[in-house]
Amino acid sequence: VQLQASGGGLVQAGGSLRLSCAASGDIFSNDHIAWIRQAPGQERVFVAVLSWREANKYYADSMKGRFTISRDAAKNTVHLQMNGLKPEDTATYYCAIRRSLRRVPFSSHVNDYNEWGQGTLVTVSS
Repeated sequence: VQLQASGGGLVQAGGSLRLSCAASGDIFSNDHIAWIRQAPGQERVFVAVLSWREANKYYADSMKGRFTISRDAAKNTVHLQMNGLKPEDTATYYCAIRRSLRRVPFSSHVNDYNEWGQGTLVTVSS
């Protein structure tokens, strides 16, 4: 599958952005789709994940209440609505898939995600 992330840009602190990840190819019922970000000079950090079967969600603690992950199954697209953005949210945001042949628990370990798209840059000015 190819993952195409979009929706990044420059926004002032307190503002909002909605990122989209469009998948071309099959997404299977046990797959998990995640958003992961990487700030300049830092390691990749888990943001949120969604199960394709039930659209259950799991967030990194620091993102809870500000970020919402959702999907449009008909369009094979996953969104990340980001509200109350802070300068420390500045990063390149990637979407990634964790493939599995069976149901597995959510993972916040970025290395568990097998397939990655290119990122979209989010810059939050103070």
